[in-house]
Amino acid sequence: NKASYSAKTWDAVEKALEKAATVLNDPEASQVEVDKAKAALTKAMAGLEEKPAADNNVNTVKSGDTTAGVKTGDVINVFGTIGLASVTGMIACIVKKRKDD
Repeated sequence: NKASYSAKTWDAVEKALEKAATVLNDPEASQVEVDKAKAALTKAMAGLEEKPAADNNVNTVKSGDTTAGVKTGDVINVFGTIGLASVTGMIACIVKKRKDD
């Protein structure tokens, strides 16, 4: 995930990946070129540096803090889901009752 790493180290990986793709798509590429491209990509990936937590939109909640909510990334409306499940259950009961009659 690009957003999790520093721009400098991510750019190095992208450049190494482009070079590796060029070598991969070159039918005339030698084994030495393939090995160099692989080594450069491996080195760039190993050099990836994560951004500090503050840059990743991570909010910490201190113990005892009752005013802050924890962001879970969950965007589902709970009441809508419960309502849909209830309506589906009622429809199932009606259909079953009609079959029994």
